[in-house]
This record gives sequence, structure tokens and C-alpha cells, in this order.
Amino acid sequence: MKLNIRNPLIFVDLETTGLDIIKDRIVEIAVLKINVDGKEELKVRRVNPEMPIPAEATAIHGITNEDVKNEPTFKEIAKSLVGYIEGCDFAGFNSNKFDFPLLAEEFLRAEIDFDLKKRKFIDVQTIFHKMEKRTLSAAFKFYCEKELENAHNAGADSFATYEVLKAQLDRYSDLKNDVDYLSEFSAQTRNVDFIGRIILDEKDAEVFNFGKHKGKSVVEVLEKEPSYYSWMMNGDFPLYTKKVLTNIYLKMKQK
Repeated sequence: MKLNIRNPLIFVDLETTGLDIIKDRIVEIAVLKINVDGKEELKVRRVNPEMPIPAEATAIHGITNEDVKNEPTFKEIAKSLVGYIEGCDFAGFNSNKFDFPLLAEEFLRAEIDFDLKKRKFIDVQTIFHKMEKRTLSAAFKFYCEKELENAHNAGADSFATYEVLKAQLDRYSDLKNDVDYLSEFSAQTRNVDFIGRIILDEKDAEVFNFGKHKGKSVVEVLEKEPSYYSWMMNGDFPLYTKKVLTNIYLKMKQK
């Protein structure tokens, strides 16, 4: 279907040094312009982020420090980029939460007064999530081609979930039929407590996953700010989270 657009529509995708909108930088930017007449123009540009690219970022997008060392900085391409996207609307995937906010930060750092908020934005991921239901009934119909009767009946839901998992293993050949693998694959984070307030980082150290100390070592925070332990223990946190925190606290005190 041809897009019905009044202005050229720019599809933006960024490869970056990480996921922190404030601290991280662009290492590659792809701009696909869809003109009103339907003509498509793709421009891809590597960018020197002026900071090291972490290995974990390179593992995702394959771009190394060597690849960008002789490329222009964002500030050096910012004016020409603005000229190319001026008067356009924008689209992307998860772009409203990541790509566009980061792009706005880069323009501000380059001292370019380009107000992205004046344009229209389409986030294809949001459309996907709103249009495709994420319920057990929807999954049961998609994978098993059956209607889930007695939905929200605990027994029926349990059997439906079991059937969905088996159907997923049948459908996706790259999924391993192994509990350890499936557990790791389906985890969003490596939780230490059940709800993920405390998780393991890449070095297997316990770190906070919320609030002002998000990403910081639990031990280091408790050493520098002992009152944080009391605040959490007296706060509205699950008992298991408090149990995990207490175990870390006691181990720290024993050392």
C-alpha cells in the first residue's frame, strides 16, 4: 500500500554506543526518505562518537572503534543532516522512546537549533503492540489455532500455556528444547529477586535496577549510603526483594 503523506517521511534508525539517551552517542545513522511522489532515497552514514564503543555494543551492531575513527563527528554532519530532513515527518521502530530523543540530544550537543517536536512521528513498534494482542488467548489462537475456552480459569490457562510452549518449539527451529536455554532466552534480565529490582550485571555483580542508583553495585551503594538499606526494608518492596537485599547486606558486613 502506498503511504498517503503530505510531507516527505523520514525513517530513522540509529546504531549507538549504548542505550543511555544522555550519555551514549550515535555511531551510524540510516535515513530513508520517502518523498510525496513515492520516490525512495536511502542515506547511511557512520559517525565518530568521540568516545569508545563498548564491546557489548559492537557485539550487537558490529561497528568497532577502528571502523569510525576516521569518520566525521555528528557535529560535522549536523547541518547537512538538518538540511536533508527539514520539512519532513518521521518514523521508526521504538523510535519515540529511543532514536528521536537521542537524535534531539545530538543536535543540542552540536548547537543546532532544530526542534523535532514540530514534526509528526510514527512509531511502528507502538502500532505493532497496539494492534497485536499480547494475551494468552491471542497466543493460543496464533500458535495452536484454537480458541481458548474458559479463559482466566487457572486450570485452562495452565494447559493452554503448556500447549503454546510446545507449539513454539515446533514453529521455531532455532529454539532449543532445553529448560536452561528457554529460561535464559525468556528472561528480560538476570534477576536476583523475582521482580528484577536487583539484577546481575555482565560481571555477575548484584546491581540495583531501579531508582536513583539504577546500574550501581548494591554493595557499593550500601557502603556509601547505609540508610538506603533501611529505606528499602521499610519501603513498599516485596518480601523476597528484602530477603535478597538482607542476604547481600549480611555478606557485606561479614567481610
